[in-house]
Amino acid sequence: MSTEVALPVFIPLLAGVLSLMLWRSRKWQRRLAILGTGLLLASTLWLLSSTLDQGFVVLQLGGWAAPFGITLVADLLSAVMAVITGLIGFAIALYSLGTIPDRHEKFGYYPLMHLLLAGVAGSFLTGDIFNLFVWFEVMLLASFALLTLGGERAQMEGAIKYVTLNLFSSALFLSAIGLTYGLTGTLNMADLAYKLSQVEHTGMVNVVALMFMISFGIKAAAFPLFFWLPASYHTPQVAVSALFAGLLTKVGVYALYRLFTLVFVGDTGYTHTILLWSAALTMLTGVLGAAAQFEFRRILSFHIVSQIGYIMLGLALYTPLALLGGIFYLVHNIIAKTNLFLISGLTYRLLGSYDLKKLGGVYRERPGIAILFLVSALGLAGIPPLSGFFAKFLVIKAAVEVEAWVAVVVALSVSFMTLYSMIKIWAQVFWKPVPEDVDATRLRSKERDPGMVWLLTPIIGLAALVVLFGVWAEPLYQVSSDAAAQLLNPAGYIEAVLGVTP
Repeated sequence: MSTEVALPVFIPLLAGVLSLMLWRSRKWQRRLAILGTGLLLASTLWLLSSTLDQGFVVLQLGGWAAPFGITLVADLLSAVMAVITGLIGFAIALYSLGTIPDRHEKFGYYPLMHLLLAGVAGSFLTGDIFNLFVWFEVMLLASFALLTLGGERAQMEGAIKYVTLNLFSSALFLSAIGLTYGLTGTLNMADLAYKLSQVEHTGMVNVVALMFMISFGIKAAAFPLFFWLPASYHTPQVAVSALFAGLLTKVGVYALYRLFTLVFVGDTGYTHTILLWSAALTMLTGVLGAAAQFEFRRILSFHIVSQIGYIMLGLALYTPLALLGGIFYLVHNIIAKTNLFLISGLTYRLLGSYDLKKLGGVYRERPGIAILFLVSALGLAGIPPLSGFFAKFLVIKAAVEVEAWVAVVVALSVSFMTLYSMIKIWAQVFWKPVPEDVDATRLRSKERDPGMVWLLTPIIGLAALVVLFGVWAEPLYQVSSDAAAQLLNPAGYIEAVLGVTP
């Protein structure tokens, strides 16, 4: 029995329930957050090990065989994404110990964090599109509650935009599910991959494919419906912002990768051309928005959008190298982007602001923190030998091979503009002197801050991974290559789930 594929979903759900039972003991909630996310990370590593050995790990819940029952399935892509979920969850749990106020803990921060992680893991491991919808709604519920914890005006404004557009996306998603069931009589992804190819009304299949594309594109913050993200991600506590930045939009991207390599592959000349133009415009609009900002987290929020474009480009090109690069980029971006948000919270702790004009002097007083920022920032910009260089190189090389010259020019231009944004943050926050009207007491204090260890530990760990996946990229490259091969040959997925050769 392949229990390892269920544990990444079961563990955070159980941790969330136990956190609710320990509502009055915030001390034990904190301990459970570390234990729960640590076990989540360990279970996902077990799952990845099993997937590397077996190729696919499948669990038919309740003994009901696919396509009639609920299926959990892990291939290399979903297993890698589950590991990243565990890693980021553990990092955020550590960081939260030093940053989350008591009033947020009092209103359920830790149970909501566990619920969000369960929703993310469930989305990566589910084998049918209706349960994908269910897990998306679990994420929406938990993320909306986390977004509004604190009840500040900016949070409420951001939350309204966030939930309104995401509810529209969910309604479109559910409508597409209904139409898909009407066309095929099934919602199991492996079964859909087999039966959609036999549907005579190919025009209707393309309509349904576009509905899914728009729905997942909204959740991934792709062009043109991305504006909810920079309007909301900078408003909650920074630990929440980092959790959202690392994982939430990537679930939408994962769903695009899953459905448009497994299910909707009958007319790739149509669907993937739309994805290609959306990817290019997502890169461009995101980086232009970032260039105009002077608030630390808003700059990073716009860069979430632009980096999503690179990942979508790997899917749109739909070649072995492109998918390899897209998966590599996905892992790199989650780590680097999460870390940059965590570092923004660290500078806020030292200087009390996210406004670049009110920050400065960090390099002079805390050079170690400045170096940690530089590692993640240069990684995001794609400077060698950090992980972002290889990620961008693979995606751009794939675009050159298929002569997608517009995408190549946009990707290179956006990379330079990303570097400009990172230099702007460096110059304003780390290099220039502390402004005279800013209280720099905490920055210049030599007294030991006991809470800083919880902030620095995950930041150092994630920065080390940005370096490691750059100077020793071979393991991640090989796993990404094998995952891309599985996506391009869906017969293995279908056989593992349905037990029949398509």
